Amino acid sequence: MKRKINHVLHVYSPHCAGFFGVRLLRRVGVIIACLLLHIAVFCQQGTTIQRAKVVYGVASFYSKHLEGSKTATGEIFHHDQMVAASNSFELNSWVRITNMRNNKSVIVRINDRMSKGMQALGRVADVTISAAQQLGFINRGLARVKVEQVLPGTTK
Repeated sequence: MKRKINHVLHVYSPHCAGFFGVRLLRRVGVIIACLLLHIAVFCQQGTTIQRAKVVYGVASFYSKHLEGSKTATGEIFHHDQMVAASNSFELNSWVRITNMRNNKSVIVRINDRMSKGMQALGRVADVTISAAQQLGFINRGLARVKVEQVLPGTTK
């Protein structure tokens, strides 16, 4: 009689795989592994941070003679718009241009490209007269600037 009781206790002991069944333990293990994998992937996606591109260089402003000409996007250029030419950023992207001398900044849309010659001179942006006035370099003609991409959904 003792043997039967010991045998029954052994089979139904929670410390033994026989209590739950080996197949059930494997299934639970696979489910837990899948859940941990999904959590790891989800957490990894949540930590992806989009960084804004930043370029330093010299800015100039468009010649008055270019008023009414076509830009790279096909728009007609006007000096009263807040737009700029740059080879460093995608067309129709928004950038903040900051004059490093006085810390004044404007947000403009890139709608044109600069000539390779201007780029070779270290120019990173060519802005409208309106933007140059707001940046405070209309009398100097050139300014050392920081140009940073304004990411969608940011308010700064």
